[in-house]
Amino acid sequence: MGLENAALVAMLIATACVVFSRRLYLSLIAMSLFSMFLTLKYLLLHAPDVAITEAALGAGLSTLVFLVAIKKTGRSRPKL
Repeated sequence: MGLENAALVAMLIATACVVFSRRLYLSLIAMSLFSMFLTLKYLLLHAPDVAITEAALGAGLSTLVFLVAIKKTGRSRPKL
């Protein structure tokens, strides 16, 4: 299995973790990992400018925004 296929499988696993996780922090980490694997995929497609943008905005800024939102709302655990 090549690196491109491994990145796609890792993106699929990260997506499943984001959707099916009941913990917000775990979903946030999985979303950040998805973005990093997407960055790797863009690099493999020879698009370094898009990869840098995805790494900065997708993995960096959006993760930070969601982390602050979780902290401010106090919703670290789901209400049953």
